[in-house]
Amino acid sequence: MTTIIRGGTVVNADRAFRADVLCYGDKIVAVGTNLDAPASATVIDAGGQYVMPGGIDPHTHMNLPFMGTVTADDFFTGTAAGLAGGTTTIIDFVIPSPQQSLLEAYRTWRGWAQKAAGDYSFHVAITWWADSVHEEMGTLVRNHGVNSFKHFMAYKNAIMADDETLVKSFRRSLELGAIPTVHAENGELVYQLQQDLLKQGLTGPSSHPLSRPPAVEAEAANRAIAIANVLNTPLYIVHVSCKESLDAITRARAGGQRVYGEALAGHLIIDDSVYQNPDFDFAAGHVMSPPFRGKEHQTALWHGLQGGNLHTTATDHCTFCAEQKAAGRNDFSKIPNGCGGVEDRMAVIWDAGVNSGRLTPSEFVRVTSANAAQIFNIYPRKGVIAVGSDADIVVWDPEASRTISAKTQFAKGGFNVFEGRTVRGIPSATLAAGKLAFHKGELMAKEGAGRHVDRPAFTPVSAR
Repeated sequence: MTTIIRGGTVVNADRAFRADVLCYGDKIVAVGTNLDAPASATVIDAGGQYVMPGGIDPHTHMNLPFMGTVTADDFFTGTAAGLAGGTTTIIDFVIPSPQQSLLEAYRTWRGWAQKAAGDYSFHVAITWWADSVHEEMGTLVRNHGVNSFKHFMAYKNAIMADDETLVKSFRRSLELGAIPTVHAENGELVYQLQQDLLKQGLTGPSSHPLSRPPAVEAEAANRAIAIANVLNTPLYIVHVSCKESLDAITRARAGGQRVYGEALAGHLIIDDSVYQNPDFDFAAGHVMSPPFRGKEHQTALWHGLQGGNLHTTATDHCTFCAEQKAAGRNDFSKIPNGCGGVEDRMAVIWDAGVNSGRLTPSEFVRVTSANAAQIFNIYPRKGVIAVGSDADIVVWDPEASRTISAKTQFAKGGFNVFEGRTVRGIPSATLAAGKLAFHKGELMAKEGAGRHVDRPAFTPVSAR
């Protein structure tokens, strides 16, 4: 199958230029002006539009069993929604139960992902430690294309990794050429604060941010950075939500550490006033961890993206419907944590970032695809419009607009944290592996069309 995108402005992380893009099969085969194409080729008119690498969301949770329930979006509905928003690749999470084999959990998640409409890869969480975990980490890196391991510093009595686990896993990651990632919140402090609030009768969603103040996140971020510094490992900190954590990353990077930070679209746009809404369903719909913060933290996060101390944007897409959130109606600590966003990330960041002058189009590409591809070692297969790269492409209309609503979204869950926001700058077409998956409002995603993306280790096998 041949597709040619004509008349657009190609935008990569380093530059923008007028060019046609010719795709054959699942690859880009030519980028240039006035390209020839077979008469049978599908032609996409990109006049007046940008042609950018498909988005990479490095933090999603599809089909996730969590807090006694399972997320509303599975790998088909979640990746299809992503394609509608210009995201062509996700990196999801395998989360073994404590004492569960990493390989067993990995096989389970790979089975669930068979129905994905877009490409996918996996971080694997380290939720416990034993010699078997040490060995299975090696198998995952060498044989299964895993080069990142996740550590939850939160969720006491569930999946929280203690300091011993962090040290041993970080060290093993370094040996294997993999990058450790952390959810930075002090789980013990969160647990104690939750108990204190509940004893005071403060059981509603407004207590959620009180149980997870910025200092709780900052302590964990500083601790993870210190461990990584001693062991000389790189570190990727997911969903940085507050100025204090960003400050810790900035200090570490100024000192020469390889520390990378991720910002969620929601944390860039939404503030903590949502938890004061008297409507339980509305407030609970915004319960995620870390919680949404005050406006001063949003300003800091934008500065982090602009200054290069935050590197990627993600969503932590983890959808639950109102009935599932209602499990915590009388106890905020039992509200399933998670919000959506994979469908809207690109548009809200373009609208709030590029339209406001905070980001250039090339910087937008950097924080929505190129940096993730480079940090997780799938560049230039992903994250760039270039000959030989995957034909994962979004044609972006900077003048078109839409109003975000749960009523019209493709994602499941029946709730949208960006509800009512009108964004200017949206996809007019999305190609995934060279096939048109979304065009002018019509979603043509195919169940099972997505491919697993192996992510090589950062050092040659012979060197380990």
